Amino acid sequence: MGGDARRYRDLEVWKRAVDLAVYCYRATVTFPPAERFGLTSQIRRAASSVPANIAEGCGRNHIREYLQFIGIANGSLNELETHFVVAQQLGMVPVEGYRDFLQRSARLGQMLTRLRQALRKRIEVAPGTKMTPP
Repeated sequence: MGGDARRYRDLEVWKRAVDLAVYCYRATVTFPPAERFGLTSQIRRAASSVPANIAEGCGRNHIREYLQFIGIANGSLNELETHFVVAQQLGMVPVEGYRDFLQRSARLGQMLTRLRQALRKRIEVAPGTKMTPP
């Protein structure tokens, strides 16, 4: 976001996204070895993509760019949820772990939506402006 590129670390949505990524890494440890390059890899990649895109968007110069990366983060979250559904239906994720994941994911999705709405309001107020701290 222009000024201090480390500001993304202060965002609660980024912190929650990192927590979810760590949760997913831990959840996939028990997956079968045959899934190392399948669902394990897909889940870990999608999970780490969410906070990475929040951080990258925060480091951009314009709000519209930031919005684009928040959209990518949201898409990665949807992808992650889909991989978790498949893993759960294949019996790789216990029901309790699946429910916990869904709660965490839903909460993060709500936070991404609120961030996107806040950024869109800033565009409406001053179209084409550079990023400034919220």
